[in-house]
Amino acid sequence: MLRFCCLGSGSRGNAFVVEASDGAGSTRVLVDDGFTPRELERRLARAGVDLGTLAAILVTHEHGDHAGGVAAFEKRRGLSVYATAGTAAAAGLDRRVRRLNRICAGTWLQVGPLQVLPIGVPHDASEPVQFLLSDGERRMAILTDLGHPAPGVTALLADLDALVLEFNHDLQMLRQGPYSVALKARIESDVGHLSNSQSVQFLQAIDRGRLTHVVAAHLSQTNNRPELALEALGRVQLHKQVVCSVADQVLGLDWVTVGAL
Repeated sequence: MLRFCCLGSGSRGNAFVVEASDGAGSTRVLVDDGFTPRELERRLARAGVDLGTLAAILVTHEHGDHAGGVAAFEKRRGLSVYATAGTAAAAGLDRRVRRLNRICAGTWLQVGPLQVLPIGVPHDASEPVQFLLSDGERRMAILTDLGHPAPGVTALLADLDALVLEFNHDLQMLRQGPYSVALKARIESDVGHLSNSQSVQFLQAIDRGRLTHVVAAHLSQTNNRPELALEALGRVQLHKQVVCSVADQVLGLDWVTVGAL
């Protein structure tokens, strides 16, 4: 069985828990940790996750809302940390984390029954990746920071059962909003963040035949609204049984069993 939950998603902190189970037991990993240890532990408790059941932290990139809490939490809990060499150096994990495992985009790794493929993505960070995860039968991907629907990324995402995808901003809201010209240009760039329309393009470019769940994530609190992200999702041709939802910055998202309806 493969399932996941979101502890929070947005510019104030990101973390997901992914669990894979087989006949020998289950393994839980964190994907990113942008929270203080106390806040992360509070959110884990809300999700019903015992701290002792976590095996590792998979880090996508060094930005504080994704990696800001990794070193402090590893120090308290002694978890294995997986990150690319570029991310480890940029986030200072290579100096502060004792159980650091360096990973490479395109090379599978195994954490208990969980199979993980780091995927290189276009984003303004040092060697950023996002993750495809599988229990051997079901497949899901978490992609929360990428600047555009790169063909090299979409080509790797066939036969997904669940997808967590960035719906960062509504382009009109961003352009008319309060951000500086420089920040708006960064967000709109090919190494910035996906707009709602770009996320639709991303979904249209992948094989959606097995999808049962799509989660809109990393919404900007200034430049997007959940109803706009869901409206954009409604423009994608999906099977009627596909469940579409939004990961919240404060409340996250409750457990989703991958492949189950």
